[in-house]
Amino acid sequence: MWARENVNMDRREFLAAMAAVPVLAAQEPRPIPKYRVVTTYKPAAQPGMPGPYPGRVVTVHSPRCIDEATEKVDVPAVQAMIARGMTTLTGDKDPRDSWARFFNAQDFVGIKVNASGAPGAMSMPEVVAEIANNLIAVGVKPNNIVIHERGAGQILLPRYDRFVPTGIRVESANTWLGLDPDVYVEVNFFGEEDTRSYLIRMVTEQFTKIVNVPNMKDHGASGVTGCLKNIAYGEFNNVARSHYHAQTETLTLIGTLANVEPLRQSLFLGTLIELHAHLGLNRGFDNFSIENCHSWALSRSHGQRLQRGRTWN
Repeated sequence: MWARENVNMDRREFLAAMAAVPVLAAQEPRPIPKYRVVTTYKPAAQPGMPGPYPGRVVTVHSPRCIDEATEKVDVPAVQAMIARGMTTLTGDKDPRDSWARFFNAQDFVGIKVNASGAPGAMSMPEVVAEIANNLIAVGVKPNNIVIHERGAGQILLPRYDRFVPTGIRVESANTWLGLDPDVYVEVNFFGEEDTRSYLIRMVTEQFTKIVNVPNMKDHGASGVTGCLKNIAYGEFNNVARSHYHAQTETLTLIGTLANVEPLRQSLFLGTLIELHAHLGLNRGFDNFSIENCHSWALSRSHGQRLQRGRTWN
């Protein structure tokens, strides 16, 4: 982003500046950090990511999903949008058939939310509740569904427990199982003392499938939070060290973390469901986005939500 003030530039200065552009472009790119991935899990024959519909994105619009004045969510509209998104993705007529392609009664499902900007920006409880309802409809037991984040505190603010069926738990690595000492990514970015990022044990020991429900917001180091960052930074600890200084290593760390087993094989459905702004984004795997079609949302609510949801974690 350029900050501009009124400064005169003569022809010679302009030509000199243009001559410097190829020199800058020819500079060597910053070397990729030396990552050491440690895991006892082998890649699955059919990993959850990229899944059976690689690169396919379904976008569903509804002017009713959220009231532009009160920001109250229209639950029937959200339910219809999720059903439409899933059936369009899979080609089925019945949403239950679509969900059954991904989940069954034997699964233990983690719903990975993002509450780091709550209450201003978060994975909406109404959306999370409808995902849980659809999981139960295809046979997943409520006590085998866990809404989760890596860290405690902020995940309690949305009060997901008030929206979902009885038996579904809301947990963090601080409240249940902690970190897995045998699955981690080791790298030294800036000479920091703690050079390891550990995967949470919910992923390594409990979940057979993960539904990724990020919240669309900006991020001071990676630029944006979407599906890939939510599942990578959200399931490993000690990730903020990648952007302690002006230099950021998020470009390579996010992808490295997301590729670690068993996280990659567990991620079966990524949904970017954004009820606050006219946005939609694919992050490289089975994905449908739910967008609000109000024309004002892009210019007004969009800016407010991204600013309020700004995070460095």
